[in-house]
Amino acid sequence: MISMLCLMLFVPRVFSSSTQVAVIFPQDPALWMGSSLTATCTVSPERGLHANTMYWTLNGKRLPSSTYGLLSTNGLSVTLHRLNGSQQQSGDNLVCHSRDGHVLAGSCLYVGMPPEKPVNLTCWSRNTKDLSCKWTPGGRGETFIKTKYTLKYKLRWYGRERECEDYSTGKRYTCYIPRDLALFTPYEIWVEASNQLGTATSDVITLDILDVVTTDPPDNVHVSRVGELEDQLTVRWGSPPALKDFLFQAKYQIRYRLEDSTEWKLVDDVGNQTSCRLAGLREGTVYFVQVRCNPVGIYGSRKAGIWSDWSHPTAASTPHSEPLQSGSCDPKSGEQNSTLRRELKQFFGWVRKHACGCSGMSIKLYDQWRVWLQKSHKTRNHVGKNNIPFISVPAQHRLHGYAP
Repeated sequence: MISMLCLMLFVPRVFSSSTQVAVIFPQDPALWMGSSLTATCTVSPERGLHANTMYWTLNGKRLPSSTYGLLSTNGLSVTLHRLNGSQQQSGDNLVCHSRDGHVLAGSCLYVGMPPEKPVNLTCWSRNTKDLSCKWTPGGRGETFIKTKYTLKYKLRWYGRERECEDYSTGKRYTCYIPRDLALFTPYEIWVEASNQLGTATSDVITLDILDVVTTDPPDNVHVSRVGELEDQLTVRWGSPPALKDFLFQAKYQIRYRLEDSTEWKLVDDVGNQTSCRLAGLREGTVYFVQVRCNPVGIYGSRKAGIWSDWSHPTAASTPHSEPLQSGSCDPKSGEQNSTLRRELKQFFGWVRKHACGCSGMSIKLYDQWRVWLQKSHKTRNHVGKNNIPFISVPAQHRLHGYAP
């Protein structure tokens, strides 16, 4: 069937008689790159064709007569040296023609290399429900002829050898096992490569499904401003719902970039929190933010886990630092700052009890400090004794006589 397809692609005219006109030998050979080939075309004597009226073509291009050899009145040979790899995996077309261009016979040449051992075999399971594996062809990868890759697997201590059947994921050298996988039992997995010139087998990897789990990207990613702080944004997201019934501890990463940039900055120390505040941003700027998840330690697995894909980008902008125009207002600013103001009230109450000369301190001082902060564009946070936050304020408002 392959030989017939090979010839039909290049041969427009053939004899209509069902009687065999000629025979080419060898028929459909598989050859190593760089090798030589001598092929013969023998015409049926009943046709009355003389060999010196015939010619050869390779992939539709006429071969020079200097490569021919007259074997008999009805036999013509052609010799090809240092063959290159086949131009198509279905084979190169070597065709014998009569003087008027009709096809007498044809053969497909499969010129290439045997496969080398596949490498970089890795597998992952999405939410413990399936298994996907990918690999890389060994060596240069290109064999020039059709090469079949087969992913095989079996339970390590028992069970029969099975073959992965779904190679339709849209990515080369990838196979998908959708169901019927065992947990808490290691698998042995390997890849076999074969073509007409040889076979090769990858190293066998051993894995437990629970050690290679990944999950869906975090959903419900929200990015919002932190009051009127022009250099910060808050990111919040949901934990992976597909793993809600599993015992595990998720790790998260965030990356963000400017609207007009392709360079992402990574925040790698988020831990298992589902929120994070980004600081040191540009004022009045749109940022795109993404989050991904690594389900670590499912059912006690000690492996590192596999990062999910990144979530869809979510955009938000930092505020401008310009003051509000006359007559304008921001009705939500009090709500956005309510938590911070409440904490500062508690802080000032503590200061009045432990510092001298501060009986007149109130939240008004904080408001004055906020005005100064917006003008200076700098915020410095320090942690003092007993984890009490120290906030840098203008010199005229600094406390004296502090006693811890």
